[in-house]
Amino acid sequence: GINAEYGHYYITNLIEIKMAGRRALHWVLKIGDRSRTIEFLKNVLGMKVLRHEEFKEGCDAACNGPYDGRWSKTMIGYGNEDKHFVLELTYNYGIDKYELGNDFLGMKIQSSKVFEKLQKNDEKAEASIKSPDGYQFVVTGEDQQATGPVTSISLASTNLDKTQNFWSDILGLNVYEKSDTTLTMGFGKDQAVIKFVKQDSIDHAKAYGRVAFAVPTSDLQATEEKAVSSGYIIL
Repeated sequence: GINAEYGHYYITNLIEIKMAGRRALHWVLKIGDRSRTIEFLKNVLGMKVLRHEEFKEGCDAACNGPYDGRWSKTMIGYGNEDKHFVLELTYNYGIDKYELGNDFLGMKIQSSKVFEKLQKNDEKAEASIKSPDGYQFVVTGEDQQATGPVTSISLASTNLDKTQNFWSDILGLNVYEKSDTTLTMGFGKDQAVIKFVKQDSIDHAKAYGRVAFAVPTSDLQATEEKAVSSGYIIL
């Protein structure tokens, strides 16, 4: 694939995924306890491991963060990556904990099956739970969508207007909802969307992640040229 990183977000074209148009693919989580995290995502949230890869050295595009040693990535979710928004678990050997920031605010899952498992007879409309590494997941009880249970991820933004300009003008996302405190964007209402939430400041800390999108190969050059002309760095 061809990676172009903007801060901590990147777009990628994956040859093995056959699709038309653009689509949100996955969010990257750095994890310090691989076995406990996978057990949580499988047994509590009902996900399944899709594939696993091991690497002897760090990624040139900083896929595993600013680390040069051995690492692995595990793709996990509710279905195949060509249809579902999934998680990429990045594990750097020898690092058992990451300082959490406030850039990633959580993932929303729509699943009556998972919700019933988490509900504690308090009649709340949603259940909130954290992974072993402290990442937030919110589960609602509605039946899942055709594209899977994951409906959105929430990210911090200090300026919603600038966020909209970047993600819409350069990356081509559509604006679905906007208020003084939130902005919801995506490539299609039939797939997972990104909800940006206004924050006074953003701390990426050590656990910062990034989101991946699939775009047609024919669109990559124009997207890259827009990013470069706007002062962003392409890896």
